[in-house]
Amino acid sequence: MSNPSVIETRRDQIFPQLDATDIERAWRFGEVRRFAVGEALATVGKVGVGLAIILSGQVDVYRRDAVGARQHFQAFGPGAFLGELAQLAGRPSFGDAEASEPVKALIFSHDRMRALLIAEAELGERLMRALILRRTQMLQDGIGGPVIVGGSENPNVLRLEGFLARNGTPRMRLDPETDPEAKALIDRFHVDPGQLPIVICPAGQVLRNPSDDELARCIGMVGPIDPDRLYDVAVVGAGPAGLATSVYAASEGLSVLVLDCRSFGGQAGASTRIENYLGFPTGISGMALMARAYNQANKFGAETAIPNQVIGFGALDDQAARFVLNLASGERISARSIVIASGVNYRRLAIENLDAYEGTSVHYWATRIEARLCAKQEVVLVGGGNSAGQAAVFLAQHAAKVWMIVRGTELGAAMSRYLVERISGLANIEMRTSTEVTALEGADSALSAVHWRHTTTGETVRRSARHLFLFIGADPNTGWLSGSGVALDTKGFVLTGADAGENRRSLETSRRGVYAIGDIRSGSVKRVAAAVGEGAQVVAALHAYLSPSHAGAGGIRS
Repeated sequence: MSNPSVIETRRDQIFPQLDATDIERAWRFGEVRRFAVGEALATVGKVGVGLAIILSGQVDVYRRDAVGARQHFQAFGPGAFLGELAQLAGRPSFGDAEASEPVKALIFSHDRMRALLIAEAELGERLMRALILRRTQMLQDGIGGPVIVGGSENPNVLRLEGFLARNGTPRMRLDPETDPEAKALIDRFHVDPGQLPIVICPAGQVLRNPSDDELARCIGMVGPIDPDRLYDVAVVGAGPAGLATSVYAASEGLSVLVLDCRSFGGQAGASTRIENYLGFPTGISGMALMARAYNQANKFGAETAIPNQVIGFGALDDQAARFVLNLASGERISARSIVIASGVNYRRLAIENLDAYEGTSVHYWATRIEARLCAKQEVVLVGGGNSAGQAAVFLAQHAAKVWMIVRGTELGAAMSRYLVERISGLANIEMRTSTEVTALEGADSALSAVHWRHTTTGETVRRSARHLFLFIGADPNTGWLSGSGVALDTKGFVLTGADAGENRRSLETSRRGVYAIGDIRSGSVKRVAAAVGEGAQVVAALHAYLSPSHAGAGGIRS
């Protein structure tokens, strides 16, 4: 039996009915507009009028299925609230909304909606909950977002699915081997099977094996950046540390732009379950926690450009715009200060043919997409830290057996006790300590077996396995800092505070106005809570640096 949908269990929260008092409280933030029968309030693939409270008349909302046919989703009458997270962020709509009767509505642009959410706490809480649950329902149903056409084990299908999943974007996948709709789409667009995957964007554009950036721009996740805009702070990295900075800085009135080359959430976003984060005694998935932080940043007005890769930055003599970030897209961003929160890159095994299996059989995170691939199979997982433990517990719910390969002599050296105890209680996790993977074998990018060796006895084992998961640590993501003058330690992490130079504050780097937080910082505690704490702490330093009264003590004015 399938789990009940969000719309079945929480309908009243997804579609709150606002009374006269609610509407009166919201009135000063909106603008009254009228719409004739048939007039659109939202169109798939386009930025609409914004969020709307219906005062009179009726609006019908439609979503499009895999082949682009419109399906009636919901009718909104007086007192209903029309909109979704895309409208809050000022991004293109995933659905169509049309007036089926003459409509009078209170319209909120995305910035005015943010003002309402903040100023009217109780009403704002109900509206924000509705926005989040509507996106959750879209993710659950897979309707409204792009359609990926391709086989389930195609490496580019996995890449695109993972990219959309980690960015909280609804999507649907159709397999030409099993779905008649996929065959119809292939025929309609005259696609050779060797050109798969294709992606049909919500507005109808067809992309042939697009890059993550191409797909993001097609669906409006990221758009052109205003070259004339000067931000108080540019945050490089949208993991827990970077999102914490964006929430606290934006809520305190600073103009913030957050950039990340892949998705929001960082490594924490890929964690299947976090159980030792303060305030969540029953645990929470990394994606759920980071999605809340991302939505919170949007609520307070932080701007995001994800995915968008920073490839370097330089300093200017301009006393207002002290820094310029250079992006892989060719765009440039001007900012008065920089917060480095770019985290780390997953470490790879030093095995000759590893790259032949990456994307199909070798994985660096364990989500439902990977769990689907290895259902009822034997898998091999390498690593002995918390991320490895969380992944092993999650995969054990789906795989027939999880072989856990640990280089150390015992599991508890780098893993929380609760995870050690949980792993020891799962019959289908078999651990091998003092062991390392030595070779992989397979063909046509598909893994068939993994070899490992006990480092003390020299005993070797060959085990049939189609999927290998690597959680063996990470290296600092500081390549983009080359030539910036930001000092690094011997392992490549960013130096801060006294280690970075005289008269440096705790999170300040060797460059005035440039700060480092989270996993990228030398000496940081590699925990989500610590990253969030540093993200909040750095905002006080930003205020001091940006304040005109700070002249002569490291402030932006001389």
